[in-house]
Amino acid sequence: MTEKRKAPVVVAELGRPETAAETAARKAENSRLYRQRKTVNNLVLSLLVSLGVVLLIVLIVPRGTDMWQDHSVDAAAAATAAAPTAGQALVAPDTPDGWLAKQAELRGGTGTISYWYIGYTTANGAYAAVVQAFTSDGSPVDETWIAQQLEAQTATGTERIGGLEWTAYDHPERSADHTNVRFALQSQAGASTLLVYGTDEADELRALAASVAAQVAAFETAPQDR
Repeated sequence: MTEKRKAPVVVAELGRPETAAETAARKAENSRLYRQRKTVNNLVLSLLVSLGVVLLIVLIVPRGTDMWQDHSVDAAAAATAAAPTAGQALVAPDTPDGWLAKQAELRGGTGTISYWYIGYTTANGAYAAVVQAFTSDGSPVDETWIAQQLEAQTATGTERIGGLEWTAYDHPERSADHTNVRFALQSQAGASTLLVYGTDEADELRALAASVAAQVAAFETAPQDR
């Protein structure tokens, strides 16, 4: 029995059956559109996955915490620990409530100069520092080195604070955003050069210098180890 051949399907838009070439073209276009839709779907899926990863990272990473703001060191303990290396007692003055010692360390200077440095954030949110500098051979600390620490500011007078004579550097017109030295004091105690400076009000730094002077006086009256 002879198999009946299926009559070609009439395409509505054409009003007649497709030719072989038209059928092939239609199938090729359908395949192209399918691949295009698949590519777009994959792209959207990838974007959603990426956004999910970013959101997860944002949720995991802690925010709004300033670790440096609350950071402080025990300056007195650090001074005691560094004294044998320095070969002398190192100052760690008492400071008012609200002051935080951010750094306290013995540093090498230029040539024979070494210096003990304490950096503070004051109760007013300003910067203050204490430096005790000395040389390995006991000679005076070089004036050029001192000028570098004080940003080459000119002296404006002298003051007696805590029994020590201090050279003052009073430059309140300087911006705290662009300098570390708006007010400074320099003195000599034995073989050590003492510097107190910062960006806080002059009276705050004078009080810090008085505390340094009191500790130096205590060193001088303390019994010496035999």
